[in-house]
Amino acid sequence: MTAYPNLLSPLDLGHVVLPNRVLMGSMHVGLEEQPGPLTKLAAYFAARARGGVGLMVTGGFSPNIEGWLKPLGGRMATPIDVFKHRVVTEAVHREGGRIALQLLHAGRYGYHPLVVSASAIKSPISKFKPRALSQRGIERTIGDFVNAAVLARKAGYDGIEIMGSEGYLINQFIVRRTNKRTDAWGGAYENRIRFPLEIVRRTREAVGPDFIIIFRLSMLDLVEEGSTFEEVVHLAKELQQAGVSILNTGIGWHEARVPTIATSVPRAGYSWVTRRLKDHVTVPLVTSNRINMPDTAEAVLAAGDADMVSMARPFLADPGWVRKAERDAPDEINTCIACNQACLDHVFKNKRASCLVNPFAGYESERFVKPVTHRKKVAVVGAGPAGLACSTIAARRGHDVTLFDAQEEVGGQFHMAKRIPGKEEFHETLRYFRGELERTGVTCRLGAHVGAADLQGFDEVVLATGVHPREIRLPGIDHPKVLSYIDVLRNDADVGDDVAIIGAGGIGFDVAEFLLHSGPSTAEDVEVYLDTWGVDAEHADPGGLKLPEEQPPARRITMCQRSPGKVGARLGKTTGWIHRASMKKGGVEMLSEVAYERIDDDGLHITVKGEPRVLAVDNVIICAGQEPNRELVTSLQSAGASVHLIGGADVAAELDAKRAIEQGTLLAMEL
Repeated sequence: MTAYPNLLSPLDLGHVVLPNRVLMGSMHVGLEEQPGPLTKLAAYFAARARGGVGLMVTGGFSPNIEGWLKPLGGRMATPIDVFKHRVVTEAVHREGGRIALQLLHAGRYGYHPLVVSASAIKSPISKFKPRALSQRGIERTIGDFVNAAVLARKAGYDGIEIMGSEGYLINQFIVRRTNKRTDAWGGAYENRIRFPLEIVRRTREAVGPDFIIIFRLSMLDLVEEGSTFEEVVHLAKELQQAGVSILNTGIGWHEARVPTIATSVPRAGYSWVTRRLKDHVTVPLVTSNRINMPDTAEAVLAAGDADMVSMARPFLADPGWVRKAERDAPDEINTCIACNQACLDHVFKNKRASCLVNPFAGYESERFVKPVTHRKKVAVVGAGPAGLACSTIAARRGHDVTLFDAQEEVGGQFHMAKRIPGKEEFHETLRYFRGELERTGVTCRLGAHVGAADLQGFDEVVLATGVHPREIRLPGIDHPKVLSYIDVLRNDADVGDDVAIIGAGGIGFDVAEFLLHSGPSTAEDVEVYLDTWGVDAEHADPGGLKLPEEQPPARRITMCQRSPGKVGARLGKTTGWIHRASMKKGGVEMLSEVAYERIDDDGLHITVKGEPRVLAVDNVIICAGQEPNRELVTSLQSAGASVHLIGGADVAAELDAKRAIEQGTLLAMEL
């Protein structure tokens, strides 16, 4: 018996039986362009195959140069590409896994001068205007897709996924938004879907019946002039007839202004989209977006919303996700919190993807937890993200680790983060680390301050003591209406109806988000999410959009920053726009080039771009940065201790949990 009978049941595709209903969805990780054989990518996928994933899909590889996402991007176009990829498929098959190659033509989303599309319409996310494909160019591109599929089979892949969603080239042909053609490939819907159907038909003919063809179908475009639901159903039926093995749900174009995979999106918040299609086709359907734990996946499948669930980032967080579900050990899963900070944000900066909660992701061939040859007594002071990572990895290696913290429970700054609407997933990270402390045998000494004398006798002392709020000099800073972010987020200070926030970094935005909401957050309620962001569950209009409903804010908030430019410009690439949009929806006034004069009974006196102004507020909340807490360093060093600084105690920078966990992990691997 299993707690997840639907999730762990096999799926018969006719020529092959998948061992479970878990698809590891496609995600570019920055290892696809490695020169020569893709050995690092092979190690990455082998770890997930070993972890029990039923079927994996690679990041996108282009069938030709025009389809590159960026210059010198990954391709499957020549025999040399076959050679490079064989190391990947062989590594996966040695672990008993199956893997499909995603074929992705970027179309107008490509970031290079050779971009093409259905029509010469520039996208808002690339500076290059595309050239409209000629009819000969269309035929050549179809042939390139077929050639890539044949080469993928020669490289040992078990199948392919044809990327037909998220606003890439195939999607650009399908919708009126980007297809203004008047020839046989444009105009009527039957003409606009010729392109994907010809790709699938000719590919199936070329690869034969015993090869998996997944088509990623955009079921909800979330842009104007997108597909109607009736059109989606029509295309799905035609794709089934053309020979697809699986239809995978695609949600939203990359230029859509609706968050679809961030933490503020509820778990399985789009399974209803897949469910609407399920009555119209018999081919297996995959649902996706914000499914990160076995109970969520099981509920989706048990309800009949889909035949498989797709997860990508959860397998960055924990390659052994499926094996832990098989053992009915969900508490051991290192849960994806959908923060995007180390995965998508890295990829958009042309950096290797990893994971905030799992720094081993993307470094499977380089980072290992090696058993120690000499066991040491290690003291870790501070049970925040850095200290938790360091203590558990050091103990897993075999060291005798004692973790100290002045608080009664572990977690540090995570206890504030988990209270922010849309960041509820931080509860899962704390749950995971608490379990890891027990599983690795870390001794915890909580609820008491420690001094240098308490740390005598340890071979290594790691200070993960975090940060203090930065003190600012300002007349009236001791006024009763002044609060720190800690007063608000940890100590539940009473906050008035009219608030000014000094500091517009990540903490300032978190405090504003916390103070704006009085009811359930979008992450907790699907209907609230859909209404807030204007997603039409009835899909009445093309693209599935409706007017967002106004959610009255709990307070009036003004955010202030000293620097010029857009407020919040330094927030993450993939989520910053969501936070700024949320502030706009909440009526938050955002001021830049602010000089702070004083605080008194009248409020916060400021000068904005040279103009004096008084913000008549009930409270002024200070979110002006942090300073490292290093009060133990001098006394420990004087006593001759071997001292290491990690996390905020090393560098105080916007409560950076990504850096803290990675730094703690890497130090533990060296001790």
